[in-house]
Amino acid sequence: MSIWKLRASAIGTLAVIIGLSTLFFAVILTLLGTFDIVTVLIFVIGFNLVQWLIAPYLIGALYRVKEVKPGESPRLQSMVENLSKKSGISTPKLMIANIPMPNAFAYGSPLAGKRLAVTSGLLNTLDEGQVEAVIGHELGHLKHRDVQVMMFVSILPAIFYYIGFSMLFSSMFSGGNNRNNGGGAAIGMVAIGLYWVLTLFTLQLSRTREYYADSHSASIVQDGARKLSEGLARIVNSTQRRRQPQMRQGGKSLNSFKALFISDPDTAATDSQQISQLNDRDLVEQLSQRRITTMDRIQEALSTHPNIVKRLKALKEIEQETAA
Repeated sequence: MSIWKLRASAIGTLAVIIGLSTLFFAVILTLLGTFDIVTVLIFVIGFNLVQWLIAPYLIGALYRVKEVKPGESPRLQSMVENLSKKSGISTPKLMIANIPMPNAFAYGSPLAGKRLAVTSGLLNTLDEGQVEAVIGHELGHLKHRDVQVMMFVSILPAIFYYIGFSMLFSSMFSGGNNRNNGGGAAIGMVAIGLYWVLTLFTLQLSRTREYYADSHSASIVQDGARKLSEGLARIVNSTQRRRQPQMRQGGKSLNSFKALFISDPDTAATDSQQISQLNDRDLVEQLSQRRITTMDRIQEALSTHPNIVKRLKALKEIEQETAA
């Protein structure tokens, strides 16, 4: 998938989300007036902004994240600095998340600044070149301001969620006439339906931006497409092997902020189906050749990340274009 197709897809999806939201806001404001709706808007936007500002501290507590001090991990620090320079962005704070699941994520806010975290599991699972490609992917998210974009886009479904349930509860418990109550309930149900539609578009935008970050990694890391492919295959395989005993033991999931991750932990079981202990290249080939089922497509539509087969095939196309 070319970078221009990715940009067009992202812009088109964002336009649909904003367009649907604007249209429905206009209808609601026309039918009901502004006071209650404006109150909901202020509440939802304010809540999401506060959440964005403090999210880095919540993430730090949840994932036991600690900043890498100067001199603690010079090779990793140097890698982040060099790739940040190639990306044309300031170097983010490098963090280590002390969890065994192999993953990485970029995050931040005006209060906390830009941060890039890798888990101890990632450093223990991937080789240096694969770690470099994963870091390139996360720097792509920072360069493209994906944290801010997804925060903005996620506000819109949340607004309709609150409008919908506010209208439904208001119509159920208010003492107005049945006609007004029925109209309010109908608008509430439409708002909740629009919430689900916008959520699907938001997930689509998230998946598109994952491809975009993959492409960025391939552009700044030498042989980045191959390294990232192999790194993703290792992450998927290792995550599934770690999650199996966790699920049998009823362990608590570590994916509360899974949209941040380079790979979705919830799809690891499907992604790694029928994978045996193979070398990295064979692992990538086996995953790439897996048939995508209807259930895979449904699961992808509800996921923040692309189907691993599609993602590896896109990286293979980039690798072939680079070699040509």
